[in-house]
Amino acid sequence: MLNTQAIVFCFFVAFGGFLFGYDIGVISGCLIMPDFIRRFGEPTGPNGAYELSSSRQSIITSLLSAGTFVGALAQAFTSDRFGRRGSIRIWSFIFTIGVVIQTSTEYSIAQITFGRFVAGLGVGALSAIVPLYNGEAAPKKIRGAMLVLYQLQIIIGLFFSYILDLATHTIKNSASWRIPIGLQMLWGLILITGMSYLPESPRHLLGTGREAEALHALSLINGVPEEDPIVKEAIEELMVAINAENEGGKATWLECFSTRNELWKRTINGMMLQFIQQLNGQNFYYYYGDTFFKSAGTNLSPYTIQVILGAVSVAATLPALHLIETQGRRRSLLVGALAQAACALIAGVVGHLTLVPPSLLAREGVAGLTKRNKQGGDVLIAFAVLHVGAFSCWWGPTPWVYLGESFPLRVRAKSIALGSATNWIWNFLLSFFAPRIAARIGPLILLIFFGCLIFGFFYVLLFVPEVKGLSLEEVDELYRAKVKPWNSSGWRPSSKVVHAAHGGRRVVGGEIVEDTLEKQEMATTAAVDDAVSDEKA
Repeated sequence: MLNTQAIVFCFFVAFGGFLFGYDIGVISGCLIMPDFIRRFGEPTGPNGAYELSSSRQSIITSLLSAGTFVGALAQAFTSDRFGRRGSIRIWSFIFTIGVVIQTSTEYSIAQITFGRFVAGLGVGALSAIVPLYNGEAAPKKIRGAMLVLYQLQIIIGLFFSYILDLATHTIKNSASWRIPIGLQMLWGLILITGMSYLPESPRHLLGTGREAEALHALSLINGVPEEDPIVKEAIEELMVAINAENEGGKATWLECFSTRNELWKRTINGMMLQFIQQLNGQNFYYYYGDTFFKSAGTNLSPYTIQVILGAVSVAATLPALHLIETQGRRRSLLVGALAQAACALIAGVVGHLTLVPPSLLAREGVAGLTKRNKQGGDVLIAFAVLHVGAFSCWWGPTPWVYLGESFPLRVRAKSIALGSATNWIWNFLLSFFAPRIAARIGPLILLIFFGCLIFGFFYVLLFVPEVKGLSLEEVDELYRAKVKPWNSSGWRPSSKVVHAAHGGRRVVGGEIVEDTLEKQEMATTAAVDDAVSDEKA
């Protein structure tokens, strides 16, 4: 049965991804708007012309990445202290303040960069909290699709920002950039207000001893009364794992890399998948693709190119909602790595052999291109579009899905924070170094991404297990059983022994059985040992 209530909740929370995508996309169009350049650029001569130097562009764009890195780590403290819902509201408010600072500036580059940093705090924090909340709240049968909603919202945000930049860039005054930047205040207010009507994460409520509230939250998410057996069974199942985790005291950052329950493997996998995702090559097309497309002989404006890439990304992300549950996480990453690697290899080699260098293009213009160069440019554009589409279908959403469903409650906020922060630091490094590398080697930069994708294929093959269809507690069992990643697709959890929270009871086959704490521990240990024995056999 389709759980529409859970889908509605998760879709709204994923709106935090819309803020993420929109904020990244909107500034790239503003940087080439005449009024923006006049206000924040530098005069180039006596004729009143202005130029926004590469150093100024760099500081305006990179301050967001600095903020996102800090915010992604800082949310771990607010998520545990104020809850997932309260934390989303806090960071949405901080994001909105950053937008106000940017929009209200007149000529101060310091003010707009500071505003970008403050907004980045909110964007980075939400990039970690949204997968955290949706991973905990979504039922396991649709959890993958609900986590894909985050990536879908990112892409929709990017696409919408490109359309708005295209619509306003011809305005002669500051409205050309104030409208697309200032509209973000509305996005922040929508998220702040809407979170008042959503329940807190049931796992967080149980983890902080608020069982009655968790019961109510689970009933809302599942769209059934609190007395329904689905709610009762979920509460009993969650309490076992949560009580065991709470016995160890407060978790530290170092514990994310401990050997207990293979936590170090999970955290490293989360960070590595985010690292490989950023070096897939798709962001290079988003940020700097217009330069290559001009070399390929197109007369389209940068705004039009961005809209085309954005539309392809949105269309290609939609199938991921289905594929993430049918193909699974592991196969999605493997197929995606090979598909994108092929695109990067063909585009890089063809572009290097056929396109005129940018320096020659500047002297001869697009009209000076030969037929051979034009054909090569068509190939480059075609495989660039395929590359971006393949990313949106597989490697775009799947690393976020992995982050949202791979960690126990005890360290979940911190481990997701580390993965999200890894994404942002490599996003910053890519935007800083990629144009400099491309200036030296041109389309051959795509071969660097080709190499990273091949590395990503083998990393997933050897280290990333399949967790499709497992509850978050069953993911713990998978890692405790030390299942080899290449055997994980066929692995099934041991027969469930779910202990009630109080009174020394446990649920076996739907019946409550009185038991001592010692027998409970023995039953749990035996279940795990059986799983290990089955795997060895």
